[in-house]
Amino acid sequence: MRKRITCLLIILTSLPLFSIVSEKWSSPSGRTVKINYRSLQPGEIIVVTSDSPGVKEIQLWFLDRKIVMGKDKNSSEFKAFFGLDLGVKPGLYPVKIFFRGSEGGWETLEKGLTILAKEFPVKKLWVNERFVTPPPGVRERIRRESELLQTLYNQFTPDWLGEGRFLIPCEGKKSDNFGERRIYNNKPRSSHGGVDISAPTGTPVKASNAGKVVLTSDLYFSGKTVIIDHGLGLFTLYLHLSRFRVKRGVMVKRGDTIGEVGATGRVTGPHLHWGVKIFGSRIDPDALLSLSLD
Repeated sequence: MRKRITCLLIILTSLPLFSIVSEKWSSPSGRTVKINYRSLQPGEIIVVTSDSPGVKEIQLWFLDRKIVMGKDKNSSEFKAFFGLDLGVKPGLYPVKIFFRGSEGGWETLEKGLTILAKEFPVKKLWVNERFVTPPPGVRERIRRESELLQTLYNQFTPDWLGEGRFLIPCEGKKSDNFGERRIYNNKPRSSHGGVDISAPTGTPVKASNAGKVVLTSDLYFSGKTVIIDHGLGLFTLYLHLSRFRVKRGVMVKRGDTIGEVGATGRVTGPHLHWGVKIFGSRIDPDALLSLSLD
Protein backbone atom coordinates (compact mmCIF):
# COMPACT_ATOMS: atom_id res chain seq x y z
CA MET A 1 0.00 0.00 0.00
CA ARG A 2 2.80 2.40 0.91
CA LYS A 3 4.48 1.77 -2.45
CA ARG A 4 1.21 2.47 -4.28
CA ILE A 5 0.76 5.75 -2.44
CA THR A 6 4.35 6.76 -3.20
CA CYS A 7 3.92 5.99 -6.91
CA LEU A 8 0.65 7.95 -6.99
CA LEU A 9 2.30 10.96 -5.38
CA ILE A 10 5.14 10.85 -7.91
CA ILE A 11 2.65 10.75 -10.78
CA LEU A 12 0.62 13.62 -9.37
CA THR A 13 3.66 15.82 -8.78
CA SER A 14 4.74 15.17 -12.38
CA LEU A 15 1.51 16.55 -13.82
CA PRO A 16 1.23 20.18 -14.91
CA LEU A 17 -0.32 22.45 -12.29
CA PHE A 18 -0.97 25.32 -14.69
CA SER A 19 -2.90 25.56 -17.94
CA ILE A 20 -0.57 25.99 -20.90
CA VAL A 21 -0.95 28.98 -23.20
CA SER A 22 -0.58 28.22 -26.89
CA GLU A 23 -0.27 30.94 -29.53
CA LYS A 24 0.11 30.70 -33.29
CA TRP A 25 2.06 33.41 -35.05
CA SER A 26 1.87 33.74 -38.85
CA SER A 27 4.02 35.65 -41.34
CA PRO A 28 2.46 37.55 -44.27
CA SER A 29 3.13 34.57 -46.57
CA GLY A 30 1.54 32.11 -44.14
CA ARG A 31 4.61 30.60 -42.51
CA THR A 32 3.81 29.83 -38.88
CA VAL A 33 5.32 29.13 -35.50
CA LYS A 34 3.57 27.82 -32.41
CA ILE A 35 4.45 29.36 -29.03
CA ASN A 36 3.75 27.40 -25.81
CA TYR A 37 4.38 28.57 -22.26
CA ARG A 38 3.01 28.34 -18.73
CA SER A 39 3.21 32.06 -17.98
CA LEU A 40 5.30 35.08 -18.96
CA GLN A 41 7.18 35.67 -15.72
CA PRO A 42 10.77 35.27 -14.51
CA GLY A 43 11.87 31.63 -14.47
CA GLU A 44 9.56 30.44 -17.24
CA ILE A 45 10.37 28.50 -20.42
CA ILE A 46 8.95 29.22 -23.87
CA VAL A 47 8.80 26.47 -26.49
CA VAL A 48 8.69 27.41 -30.19
CA THR A 49 7.87 24.89 -32.91
CA SER A 50 7.25 25.13 -36.64
CA ASP A 51 6.45 22.67 -39.41
CA SER A 52 6.00 25.21 -42.21
CA PRO A 53 6.64 23.53 -45.60
CA GLY A 54 9.44 24.82 -47.80
CA VAL A 55 11.43 26.32 -44.93
CA LYS A 56 15.14 25.46 -44.77
CA GLU A 57 16.15 27.44 -41.69
CA ILE A 58 14.51 29.43 -38.90
CA GLN A 59 16.26 31.85 -36.55
CA LEU A 60 14.92 33.65 -33.47
CA TRP A 61 16.22 36.81 -31.86
CA PHE A 62 15.27 37.46 -28.25
CA LEU A 63 17.03 39.61 -25.64
CA ASP A 64 19.89 40.23 -28.11
CA ARG A 65 20.53 36.50 -28.57
CA LYS A 66 20.30 34.61 -31.82
CA ILE A 67 18.68 31.20 -31.45
CA VAL A 68 18.83 28.82 -34.39
CA MET A 69 15.86 26.47 -34.37
CA GLY A 70 16.94 22.82 -34.48
CA LYS A 71 15.27 19.62 -35.53
CA ASP A 72 13.47 17.11 -33.35
CA LYS A 73 15.00 13.68 -33.98
CA ASN A 74 11.50 12.13 -33.88
CA SER A 75 9.87 14.48 -36.38
CA SER A 76 10.59 16.94 -39.17
CA GLU A 77 9.48 20.03 -37.26
CA PHE A 78 11.76 22.80 -36.08
CA LYS A 79 12.03 23.35 -32.32
CA ALA A 80 13.61 25.96 -30.05
CA PHE A 81 13.57 27.03 -26.41
CA PHE A 82 14.20 30.33 -24.79
CA GLY A 83 13.99 31.21 -21.14
CA LEU A 84 12.93 34.17 -19.02
CA ASP A 85 15.77 34.39 -16.54
CA LEU A 86 15.09 34.75 -12.84
CA GLY A 87 16.34 38.32 -13.05
CA VAL A 88 14.43 39.52 -16.14
CA LYS A 89 12.61 42.81 -15.63
CA PRO A 90 8.91 43.38 -16.45
CA GLY A 91 8.20 44.98 -19.81
CA LEU A 92 7.47 44.41 -23.50
CA TYR A 93 10.22 42.45 -25.27
CA PRO A 94 10.38 41.96 -29.06
CA VAL A 95 10.76 38.52 -30.62
CA LYS A 96 12.02 38.43 -34.20
CA ILE A 97 11.70 35.29 -36.30
CA PHE A 98 13.48 34.84 -39.63
CA PHE A 99 12.42 32.15 -42.14
CA ARG A 100 14.76 31.10 -44.96
CA GLY A 101 12.93 29.49 -47.84
CA SER A 102 14.18 26.92 -50.33
CA GLU A 103 15.04 29.72 -52.78
CA GLY A 104 17.36 31.31 -50.22
CA GLY A 105 15.37 34.44 -49.41
CA TRP A 106 14.45 35.48 -45.87
CA GLU A 107 11.07 36.51 -44.43
CA THR A 108 10.72 38.28 -41.07
CA LEU A 109 8.01 37.96 -38.45
CA GLU A 110 8.09 40.22 -35.40
CA LYS A 111 5.95 39.98 -32.28
CA GLY A 112 6.19 41.13 -28.68
CA LEU A 113 5.97 39.35 -25.32
CA THR A 114 4.87 41.24 -22.22
CA ILE A 115 6.82 39.93 -19.25
CA LEU A 116 5.06 40.30 -15.89
CA ALA A 117 6.64 40.81 -12.47
CA LYS A 118 6.94 38.03 -9.94
CA GLU A 119 7.78 38.24 -6.25
CA PHE A 120 9.97 35.63 -4.58
CA PRO A 121 10.27 34.94 -0.85
CA VAL A 122 13.33 35.56 1.31
CA LYS A 123 14.91 32.76 3.33
CA LYS A 124 17.65 32.78 5.96
CA LEU A 125 20.04 29.83 6.13
CA TRP A 126 23.07 28.94 8.23
CA VAL A 127 26.01 27.13 6.66
CA ASN A 128 29.76 26.78 7.16
CA GLU A 129 31.21 30.29 6.87
CA ARG A 130 33.73 29.17 4.26
CA PHE A 131 30.80 28.82 1.82
CA VAL A 132 29.65 32.39 2.52
CA THR A 133 32.99 34.18 2.60
CA PRO A 134 35.41 31.80 0.86
CA PRO A 135 39.01 31.93 2.11
CA PRO A 136 41.62 33.41 -0.27
CA GLY A 137 43.06 29.98 -1.06
CA VAL A 138 39.94 28.81 -2.91
CA ARG A 139 38.98 31.97 -4.78
CA GLU A 140 40.99 31.03 -7.87
CA ARG A 141 39.26 27.64 -7.88
CA ILE A 142 35.85 29.32 -7.70
CA ARG A 143 36.78 31.61 -10.60
CA ARG A 144 37.91 28.66 -12.77
CA GLU A 145 34.76 26.69 -11.99
CA SER A 146 32.58 29.68 -12.86
CA GLU A 147 34.32 30.04 -16.22
CA LEU A 148 33.91 26.31 -16.88
CA LEU A 149 30.18 26.45 -16.24
CA GLN A 150 29.77 29.53 -18.43
CA THR A 151 31.57 27.73 -21.25
CA LEU A 152 29.29 24.70 -20.89
CA TYR A 153 26.10 26.76 -20.98
CA ASN A 154 27.28 28.55 -24.11
CA GLN A 155 27.53 25.25 -26.00
CA PHE A 156 24.77 24.57 -28.50
CA THR A 157 23.72 21.12 -29.66
CA PRO A 158 21.57 21.70 -32.79
CA ASP A 159 19.31 18.65 -32.29
CA TRP A 160 16.74 17.89 -29.61
CA LEU A 161 17.94 14.87 -27.62
CA GLY A 162 15.01 14.60 -25.19
CA GLU A 163 12.35 11.89 -25.07
CA GLY A 164 8.94 13.35 -24.26
CA ARG A 165 8.14 14.96 -20.92
CA PHE A 166 10.70 15.67 -18.23
CA LEU A 167 10.40 13.74 -14.97
CA ILE A 168 11.24 14.54 -11.34
CA PRO A 169 14.74 13.10 -10.85
CA CYS A 170 14.37 11.51 -7.41
CA GLU A 171 11.88 10.53 -4.73
CA GLY A 172 11.61 12.83 -1.73
CA LYS A 173 9.98 16.02 -0.51
CA LYS A 174 10.20 18.65 -3.24
CA SER A 175 10.27 22.26 -2.07
CA ASP A 176 8.76 25.03 -4.18
CA ASN A 177 11.76 27.24 -3.48
CA PHE A 178 12.85 28.35 -6.92
CA GLY A 179 13.81 32.02 -6.88
CA GLU A 180 14.15 32.35 -3.10
CA ARG A 181 16.37 35.26 -2.19
CA ARG A 182 18.91 33.57 0.04
CA ILE A 183 20.55 35.13 3.11
CA TYR A 184 23.41 32.96 4.34
CA ASN A 185 24.70 33.66 7.85
CA ASN A 186 22.95 37.06 7.74
CA LYS A 187 24.68 37.95 4.44
CA PRO A 188 22.54 38.38 1.29
CA ARG A 189 23.62 36.17 -1.59
CA SER A 190 22.23 35.19 -4.99
CA SER A 191 18.72 33.88 -5.55
CA HIS A 192 18.07 30.14 -5.55
CA GLY A 193 18.21 28.95 -9.14
CA GLY A 194 16.54 25.55 -8.78
CA VAL A 195 14.31 23.42 -6.55
CA ASP A 196 15.42 21.26 -3.63
CA ILE A 197 14.29 17.68 -3.11
CA SER A 198 14.98 16.45 0.43
CA ALA A 199 15.94 12.78 0.56
CA PRO A 200 18.30 10.50 2.50
CA THR A 201 21.90 10.21 1.41
CA GLY A 202 22.22 7.47 -1.19
CA THR A 203 18.77 7.97 -2.75
CA PRO A 204 19.10 7.31 -6.51
CA VAL A 205 19.04 10.37 -8.77
CA LYS A 206 17.78 9.84 -12.31
CA ALA A 207 18.22 11.76 -15.56
CA SER A 208 15.10 13.87 -15.96
CA ASN A 209 15.32 13.37 -19.72
CA ALA A 210 17.60 11.91 -22.36
CA GLY A 211 20.77 13.73 -23.28
CA LYS A 212 24.55 13.86 -23.06
CA VAL A 213 26.41 14.12 -19.74
CA VAL A 214 28.73 17.11 -20.15
CA LEU A 215 29.96 17.45 -16.55
CA THR A 216 30.65 15.18 -13.58
CA SER A 217 32.77 17.17 -11.17
CA ASP A 218 33.14 18.13 -7.52
CA LEU A 219 32.63 21.92 -7.45
CA TYR A 220 33.20 24.23 -4.51
CA PHE A 221 29.66 25.53 -3.97
CA SER A 222 27.54 22.81 -5.59
CA GLY A 223 29.59 19.79 -4.51
CA LYS A 224 29.44 16.67 -6.66
CA THR A 225 27.60 17.92 -9.75
CA VAL A 226 26.19 16.31 -12.90
CA ILE A 227 25.05 18.41 -15.88
CA ILE A 228 23.15 16.96 -18.84
CA ASP A 229 22.85 18.63 -22.25
CA HIS A 230 19.44 17.88 -23.77
CA GLY A 231 20.09 19.84 -26.93
CA LEU A 232 18.90 23.19 -28.27
CA GLY A 233 20.56 25.08 -25.38
CA LEU A 234 18.68 23.30 -22.57
CA PHE A 235 20.62 21.78 -19.66
CA THR A 236 19.58 20.14 -16.38
CA LEU A 237 21.75 20.27 -13.24
CA TYR A 238 21.97 17.80 -10.35
CA LEU A 239 23.88 19.20 -7.34
CA HIS A 240 25.21 18.09 -3.92
CA LEU A 241 25.49 14.41 -4.86
CA SER A 242 27.27 11.91 -2.64
CA ARG A 243 28.26 9.67 -5.54
CA PHE A 244 28.43 9.71 -9.33
CA ARG A 245 26.80 6.81 -11.18
CA VAL A 246 27.66 8.09 -14.66
CA LYS A 247 30.68 9.42 -16.54
CA ARG A 248 31.16 12.58 -18.56
CA GLY A 249 30.58 12.13 -22.28
CA VAL A 250 28.03 9.29 -22.14
CA MET A 251 24.52 9.46 -23.55
CA VAL A 252 21.78 8.75 -21.02
CA LYS A 253 18.13 7.87 -21.41
CA ARG A 254 15.24 9.40 -19.52
CA GLY A 255 15.17 7.74 -16.09
CA ASP A 256 18.74 6.39 -16.10
CA THR A 257 20.43 6.57 -12.69
CA ILE A 258 23.19 9.20 -12.78
CA GLY A 259 24.09 9.63 -9.09
CA GLU A 260 23.01 9.50 -5.46
CA VAL A 261 21.68 12.19 -3.13
CA GLY A 262 24.26 13.68 -0.77
CA ALA A 263 25.28 16.76 1.19
CA THR A 264 28.38 18.00 -0.63
CA GLY A 265 29.13 21.68 -1.17
CA ARG A 266 27.09 24.48 0.41
CA VAL A 267 24.21 22.66 2.09
CA THR A 268 22.28 22.42 5.34
CA GLY A 269 21.62 18.69 4.94
CA PRO A 270 21.25 15.90 2.36
CA HIS A 271 19.13 16.85 -0.64
CA LEU A 272 19.17 17.16 -4.41
CA HIS A 273 19.28 20.62 -5.97
CA TRP A 274 17.68 20.21 -9.39
CA GLY A 275 18.20 23.09 -11.78
CA VAL A 276 17.46 24.03 -15.40
CA LYS A 277 19.41 26.37 -17.66
CA ILE A 278 18.47 27.59 -21.12
CA PHE A 279 21.32 29.54 -22.74
CA GLY A 280 22.41 30.34 -19.19
CA SER A 281 18.99 31.60 -18.05
CA ARG A 282 17.80 30.16 -14.73
CA ILE A 283 14.50 28.33 -15.26
CA ASP A 284 12.00 26.94 -12.74
CA PRO A 285 12.03 23.13 -13.14
CA ASP A 286 8.29 23.09 -12.46
CA ALA A 287 7.82 25.13 -15.64
CA LEU A 288 9.68 22.42 -17.54
CA LEU A 289 7.54 19.66 -15.99
CA SER A 290 4.37 21.43 -17.07
CA LEU A 291 5.13 21.24 -20.81
CA SER A 292 4.46 18.33 -23.14
CA LEU A 293 7.46 18.04 -25.46
CA ASP A 294 6.27 15.06 -27.56
